[in-house]
Amino acid sequence: MIITFWICLFLVIYTFIGYGFILFLLVKLKRFFVKPFKYEAAVELPSVTILIAAYNEEDLIIEKVNNTLALNYPQNKLQIIFITDGSTDQTAERIRSFTDITLLHQEGRSGKMAAIKRAIPFINGNITVFTDANTFLNKDAIMELVKHYQNPKVGAVAGEKRIFVAEMADASSAGEGFYWKYESFLKKLDYELYSNVGAAGELFSIRTALYQPVESDTIIDDHMIAMRIAEKGYVIAYEPNAYAMETASANTKEELKRKIRIAAGGIQSILRLKKAANPFYYPVLTFQYISHRVLRWTITPILLILVFILNLFIVLNGGSIFYQLIFIGQVLFYLLSLAGLFFESKNIRIKAFFIPYYFCVMNYAVMAGITRYFRKQQSAAWEKSKRK
Repeated sequence: MIITFWICLFLVIYTFIGYGFILFLLVKLKRFFVKPFKYEAAVELPSVTILIAAYNEEDLIIEKVNNTLALNYPQNKLQIIFITDGSTDQTAERIRSFTDITLLHQEGRSGKMAAIKRAIPFINGNITVFTDANTFLNKDAIMELVKHYQNPKVGAVAGEKRIFVAEMADASSAGEGFYWKYESFLKKLDYELYSNVGAAGELFSIRTALYQPVESDTIIDDHMIAMRIAEKGYVIAYEPNAYAMETASANTKEELKRKIRIAAGGIQSILRLKKAANPFYYPVLTFQYISHRVLRWTITPILLILVFILNLFIVLNGGSIFYQLIFIGQVLFYLLSLAGLFFESKNIRIKAFFIPYYFCVMNYAVMAGITRYFRKQQSAAWEKSKRK
């Protein structure tokens, strides 16, 4: 029982803290032996296509179009495509008033991946940039993304996702904001060591020639598109100076819905990305992929429960003060989480309680997502989440 407890505890700590620490040390070591790639300032810019899939975004679409048109990139090398398949509001009509934009629209809705597949033949840029309709890019985002393609090893570049967190944030804002700050830290180190292990749909780009169609029932298409390129031996770069801003989910219920969908897509991608999990192809990528993604999306949430139960049994069977302190620490953490749940229900905003609460919500979402996927209850069609 004690051995099992320590194995489970080690894997939990490694997943959420230990991997980041080891990654930091490996990157420090690499800097002694490998010089970073140097980018040239005076280089011909590639042609770029920005592809935006929008579904019922009439409230934000004009603002998104204006944000896209204001990006700092030569207009003669920029193509902008909006695809609004299935939208039943005024999204398509509002885009039609802009003559510099290619609009693709059809009545039927088959999901985001099917929409992207339909748009691919219309792309004429050497680089394709994917971004969501409800996020807004910084002015130099495209310039920052494309510089990485000077390196022939780079096949995709992920931008940074930033969550606007107000001073008096609730659980969804504070938790999501903290999570993405930590994720950004890990992504910077992942890329410096070798490669990122996926990309967020808010902002990422690929060499158009490397695009490989993924299955139409793919739940998290952004992750799969990027990882299929990594499975070809290319690097997924990360550029924090290219970022997409969005507000947090409207509340924890909306964030939970989003996380469950991602978790269902996560287990689906693990079952399909055979090369990424096989160390005989690209061992460093496999190390990063399993450490950063697979453990989080599979066993770690279950291990959290096992650690608690095993710790309780050890304490009840005469465990030392050391095991008692570990158990007390766990109890206090989950009490803080419950306090976060209570305070959110009462609209009392204390960020310190929201981090444990968000952590528990996130891990519950993984288990719920796995269950939903194997019960075939998760549709590939994206369900719009309400945001602040």
